[in-house]
Formats: sequence, C-alpha cells, structure tokens
Amino acid sequence: MTPRRLQAPGIGTSMARNPRNGRGPGARLLDRAITAAAARAAGPGSIRFTERQLYYETCRVLSPAATLLPGIPRTPAPPLRLPTFTRALEARGREAVDGLLPPVRSAPSRPLSASDAAEPDLYAYGLPRLLVCQDSSIARMLLANHVQLEAACPVLAAPDALPLDPRLVAALERAEGATVHVLHDASPEGIGLPARVRAALGPVPGVRVTSIGLVPRHAATLRLPTGRGPAPAPPLEPWPPGLRPEEAAWLARGRFTQVAAVSPPRLVRTVLRLTRGPRPPRNSMWSELRGLRTTGFLTWPAS
Repeated sequence: MTPRRLQAPGIGTSMARNPRNGRGPGARLLDRAITAAAARAAGPGSIRFTERQLYYETCRVLSPAATLLPGIPRTPAPPLRLPTFTRALEARGREAVDGLLPPVRSAPSRPLSASDAAEPDLYAYGLPRLLVCQDSSIARMLLANHVQLEAACPVLAAPDALPLDPRLVAALERAEGATVHVLHDASPEGIGLPARVRAALGPVPGVRVTSIGLVPRHAATLRLPTGRGPAPAPPLEPWPPGLRPEEAAWLARGRFTQVAAVSPPRLVRTVLRLTRGPRPPRNSMWSELRGLRTTGFLTWPAS
C-alpha cells in the first residue's frame, strides 16, 4: 500500500493547508506527540521500532479516544496525515528518536544468523518452525529485537524469501511436523500470502502453514487505525475458509490494516507467544521433590 492512501483528515490536514503552522503551536504539539509515541513504542523493554510503527503510535497519542470503550470493535481512521508526520520527523531528525530503526535498505534477508556463512552445515538440521513476514520492515524489526533467538524461529521477509531456498524446505521437512507461521496485513494481498507460501513449499509432507494474522476482526478488536485503498479491491478466489463474510466485505471496500499499526510491545509479545510453542513447566520446590523421589534420590518413610 502506498503511503498516500493512509491520509485522513485531522491535525495533519490543517497543518498541511497552512505551512506557517509548521513553526507554530501545531508543530510543537506534533513534536511532543512523537516524543510520547517513541516512549510508548519502546515500552519497558527498550524495543526497537520502525518509522511506520512510530507513525501509528503517534496517531494513538493524538487520538486517545480511539482506544476507549475497548469492548466495542472498530477500526478508526488515522487522525494524522502520513506526509505531515514524515515532515515533522525529518525536521526533528530521525537520529534524535531513541529506538527508531533506520530505513530498510534493499538487501536480501537472511533466514538464519549472520554467522551461518561460517557454519554452512546449519541447514543440515531439522527446522521445527519458521516465520515469514509480508512486510520487510516488520521482519527487520523483529530481528532487531532478537525474536528469532527467543523463539528459536528464523524470521524471513516474504519479498526476499519467496521462492523458498530448497535447503530451507529440506530442513523443515526433516523436522517432521514443522510449522511455517505467516505474519501479514489485513488486506487482500496479506490474506492471500499463506496460500502463496504453501505453494512455494510444494508437496512437502508434514509441514503446516498457518496464519498468525492480521485479519479484519483482529484489527477491529484491537481498534487499529485503518487505511482505505481503491474499491472494489481485487477479490481473492477462493477466500480462506476462516475468513468471515463480513470480513470479506470489509476488504472488498478497499479497507486495510497494516501489522505496523499494532503497538511494538504487543507485536513482539504476540509473535513470541505464537511461534515459540508450549513453554516448559516452571520448577517449584514440590515438583523438584517429586522428581527426586521418582529418580530414587529421595524416599519417604513408610506410614
């Protein structure tokens, strides 16, 4: 989706109509909003984030009412025009925003760590899970926050990863029951990405492809800002079985929501929860005692 389609009436509209406002109270308000948004995007864990994620976080700062009444699903329009935000960020200086990642350069993504060149046999092992992101900048953001290490799950960007490397496909097949998770926008192109990944895998037995979102109902439940493209949108035939009729109609009207609209802390937490699989049970004193008893290191006196 092009940035122009994310424009919506609001603070940015009035500032764009009167360039003098760029040096007045409106510019100072927007600068303070960007400062607050950067702090919220980083969260308590000093998370790195992209420029588009900072834009959506700034929209939430400027329109706190959009997050009220969380029990009522809705997808509000952004209160700030993207070009206005970009100009304000350039005037402030991107390097002055702590946690903001530099723009993505056109370079092939790496499915594994940068050290895989020194260890060419890494592909010889089974790969139980893999994450494919529709958006290259989101893939890079997850890598910058070490999601691939915490989840033990390589992170790929779909534009660079498809078609999948045959060595990667073989590693997935070798794991016996591997899962390819697909993270995508709530848009016709995003909804169709899991099927494209499945087709890229080919007839590989035992490998499951699963979507972890977004879909329109996620966007409405989380009250994420939504954009509007040309309508009617290109139809998907067939729609995925799990897509509800009202969601298909929402997409057909040209509506879309980007993964970048999810707050960075929530995105990292959700991706980790969905990709790293079941967590091992936490140890306690009683579980350790039971374990020692079953292994013969501790026996209870007979009653």
